[in-house]
Amino acid sequence: MQQYGPENIRNAVLLSHSGAGKTSASEAMLFSAGAIKRLGKVDDGTTTSDYDPDEVKRQISISLSLLPCEWKGAKLNLIDTPGYSDFVGEVGAAMRVSEGAVIMVCAASGVEVGTEQVWGYCEQGTLPRLIFINKMDRENADFNKTVGQIQARFGSKCLPLQLPIGAQNTFEGIVNLLTMKAYTGTEAKEAEVPSALQSQADSFREKLIEAAAEVDDKLIEKYLEGQELSQEELGEGLRQAVASGKVVPILTGSALKNVGIGLLMDAIHDYLPSAKERAVVTVSDSTQKTMEPSPDGPLAALVFKTSADPYVGKLTYFRVYNGAISSNSHVWNANRKGAERIGQLFVLRGKNQEPVPQIGAGDVGAVAKLTTTSTGDTLCTQAKPIKIAPIEFPEPVFSLAVHPKTKADVDKLGAALTRLVEEDPTIEVHRETGTNETIISGIGESQLEVAADRMQRKFGVGVKLEMPKVPYKETITAGAKAEYKHKKQTGGHGQYGHVLLKLEPLPRGSGHEFAGKIVGGAIPRNYIPAVEKGVNDAIQEGVLARYPVIDIKTTVYDGSFHPVDSSEICFKIAGAGALKKGLAEGQPILLEPIMNIEVTIPEDYTGDIIGDLNTKRARVQGMNPGGGVNVIEAQVPQAEILRYSIDLKSITQGRGSYKASFSHYEEVPAHIAEKIIASRQAEKA
Repeated sequence: MQQYGPENIRNAVLLSHSGAGKTSASEAMLFSAGAIKRLGKVDDGTTTSDYDPDEVKRQISISLSLLPCEWKGAKLNLIDTPGYSDFVGEVGAAMRVSEGAVIMVCAASGVEVGTEQVWGYCEQGTLPRLIFINKMDRENADFNKTVGQIQARFGSKCLPLQLPIGAQNTFEGIVNLLTMKAYTGTEAKEAEVPSALQSQADSFREKLIEAAAEVDDKLIEKYLEGQELSQEELGEGLRQAVASGKVVPILTGSALKNVGIGLLMDAIHDYLPSAKERAVVTVSDSTQKTMEPSPDGPLAALVFKTSADPYVGKLTYFRVYNGAISSNSHVWNANRKGAERIGQLFVLRGKNQEPVPQIGAGDVGAVAKLTTTSTGDTLCTQAKPIKIAPIEFPEPVFSLAVHPKTKADVDKLGAALTRLVEEDPTIEVHRETGTNETIISGIGESQLEVAADRMQRKFGVGVKLEMPKVPYKETITAGAKAEYKHKKQTGGHGQYGHVLLKLEPLPRGSGHEFAGKIVGGAIPRNYIPAVEKGVNDAIQEGVLARYPVIDIKTTVYDGSFHPVDSSEICFKIAGAGALKKGLAEGQPILLEPIMNIEVTIPEDYTGDIIGDLNTKRARVQGMNPGGGVNVIEAQVPQAEILRYSIDLKSITQGRGSYKASFSHYEEVPAHIAEKIIASRQAEKA
């Protein structure tokens, strides 16, 4: 593939609800451009972009795929993204390196939750976009109804640029409202507009011309004077209207029948901005600046994806904004402040790698085996370091505990999890000290199941995923005194340690305090640390359900020793024994972690969500309405929201989101504590 300047490169991301046909459309585009020789099918697992075994097995996209092709003397870098909301991190990364978006809508299903979500992301990122109504050949396909839904949800700036000829099994082609020509079949044979569509085409065309003319004073003058606008003027006006977000053209077709796909590529080429037209946001000392991309400036490239391949090693995907990267050269990583050696550069098309000598400004490429670079880093020159604003990924909201299946898997687990986090920045891993579990967190259950499959396939590590245990704690509610004497006589040296402890409850969140108040040398000073050690060991397992004990003060105030038989180990045993006795007498209770939770939902679901939170023992703290959305703030026990992301998705049909953070520990109600203690005793037995 030849090299293109940034003015001739279009980086376009394909977005939609799951199942609207992005992958089939991208396959048809590659085929139309001559980049592939035969059309693959999602159902057969033969498409260029869904090549990962997990994608073939599940028949959904899981990772973003780069699909470059040449069209009308320009290079289109199409990026196919997952439609399933669990893999939203891939969508964010792809959008970050694109200048425009194509939002696919199924002609039968219409606007779905995922459509609303990707529209919201485009609004946040002010990304110029086209809408493509796909699957016009499907049963129940209805163009006018779908356009009505699009305009109702996203506003009147969404205007048809094309009309379908027929629908369902009679769908045969497309009318272009700018040229007022019909194009039929896969070959897009030019024809006259069918008479049945003439009046509808005229009225839609009038709206389109008005919108295109409005962006340019000269055009609007000409239009208002009743003069005919030329094709070039209309095209340029529409291009400006799309770039400024004032118009979102609606196109249509069928990816499976490859009808309207060439015209979609024309629209990407003609109306979406080139790589040269979007400024780059850079950060220095927490201030943001923008710079114009240029092929001659100092190198600036953003790493937007890392994938771990068992055969090639680490593969790093990057987008060049300024300058160029050459094969077998050196670059500077501005985030890690270190040099990286660049080996052979590739242009990727799905899993196929085409070696290239250089990747220029505006283009996207990949390189293998970088040592320190990870997703979000900027590659530049050491002489002129530049940092591009990093990609913002959503916070993980769903967690599971990871348990290795065999002894061999234990040793390999840590390395596999590290590689997994490298590949997907929306996954986080931490060790929960309260329960001694390794916790993996992500956006949803499917994402974590895919992650477990990947660990087995790529790194040979078998794992089980289970609901995480709740890190309960224990404490006392009343002061207590306890005495313990450790005495053994076994011929020769015996063992002797005698300790009296006083236990007092402390306010929540105080932790554990230890004090020594021995008067008159009842226990020699050098044995006090041994008593403390015994107490600290014993505090890890309470007397109710063997959970760690918190918020108590322990004071050693008396005891006795034997000049020959006493030793540190004896006092350690005595300290632990006295503590256990004291805990049992201090009216112990079970404590549970309480979380602060912030739920963001469309207004219509407020009653359902508050009702559901009430069943989860939550205390609603307040509500902030605004812009058709409510934010509910509440405190809720952690045990009740382990599967909350799944519950929230089902109640709000995927429209709600939430954040949770630890607040404090609180007493577990008696009837629930009984069940926890019983199940914990059974588990320990």
